[in-house]
Amino acid sequence: MSWINLSALWKIVVFGLLAGAGLPALFAVGLRALAMPGGSRVQTAGADSDSDQLVGGNPLGIIVAAICFLIILAALGWGIYEVYQIGHPAVKK
Repeated sequence: MSWINLSALWKIVVFGLLAGAGLPALFAVGLRALAMPGGSRVQTAGADSDSDQLVGGNPLGIIVAAICFLIILAALGWGIYEVYQIGHPAVKK
């Protein structure tokens, strides 16, 4: 097995699972958190129950969604930075 670098292989698999499946799953968790019920409802004047309007979502859901989306944005920024570093390596003196 000298022609297979098992150390590099498991790192690639773990990173691929985290970035390839983990970030989309985290995005789905964020969207689900935004859809959590619990917002206050306002009824319009003289209307029946079908005309309720949602004013705000669940505050906990909004916080969880914001954290999920910030993690995703940080991962995207880190990925762009790494690609930039590959194309523009540091100058060695």
